[in-house]
Amino acid sequence: MERRSLGRSTVLVGERSGKYPQGNSLLVEGREETVIVDPSLTVGALPEGELPRVDRVLNSHCHEDHLAGNHRFMDVPWHLHALDVPGIRSLAGLMEIYGYAGPVGDDFKSVVVEQFHFTPRADALAYADGNVFDLGGGVRVRVIHAPGHTRGHSLFHVEPDDVLYLGDIDLSSFGPYYGDAWSSLEDFERTLAAVRAIDARWYATFHHIGVLDGPVAFRARLDRFAAVITDRETRLLAYLATPHTLEDVAAHRFVYRPTDPVSFAEPVERRSMGQHIERLLRDGRVREVECGLYVAALTP
Repeated sequence: MERRSLGRSTVLVGERSGKYPQGNSLLVEGREETVIVDPSLTVGALPEGELPRVDRVLNSHCHEDHLAGNHRFMDVPWHLHALDVPGIRSLAGLMEIYGYAGPVGDDFKSVVVEQFHFTPRADALAYADGNVFDLGGGVRVRVIHAPGHTRGHSLFHVEPDDVLYLGDIDLSSFGPYYGDAWSSLEDFERTLAAVRAIDARWYATFHHIGVLDGPVAFRARLDRFAAVITDRETRLLAYLATPHTLEDVAAHRFVYRPTDPVSFAEPVERRSMGQHIERLLRDGRVREVECGLYVAALTP
């Protein structure tokens, strides 16, 4: 496994540079404790002798890929934000976060157990915004609540290394993901605006990018990442030049490419683009011509 040292923090680089379903975990070592953030599939597959010794697991949020290596650390506490912790306490709780129904939900339930090794933990502990994990020797990990991707999605700021771990604000060309039952487009937009103001020495993402050096590089990537939201909405308005239902919109695909073999694409498209339609209706940019049929409003 490739490792990138950032002072007392080490990025454990996943296979294919952390491209989904893999990811890049963060190991933070203090004088008294060591924590691992978001143990990935790559970490979970390490031989026993190569597994890092840790005193607790911190999860940025409750999604299958971020929990995939948790089962290798059953003898230490696990921590998630209070709004996401129900998802780790039972499989039913996790599936409620996604909100997939019917055969799609049944299939994905099997995936999270068989491929991502989901292991419920009834005694998982809840953290909150501003909580600090003091690892000793001046090493501290501070929680920054950053909802939108999930209700409890959080960042971690590591001192004194000045590393900001971004979780699934992954700065990828795919753009922000807000397609689950517990996701929120507008919370995600507020989070992106808030995070843009945070200066750090290094920024680390779970997927794709890995590590960025300094706020200039970070903000350039963040702006491109956030612009995907605007692009989706612009393409949606163009599509609604003629009336369409939400089912039509989901089938057209604005989040995933039509050729992407994603079994859960339909509910994700419905949830994602449904939020855009709701906002456009409120703003008067889309109107409902009859029940469930939407069209872009004419501009004066």
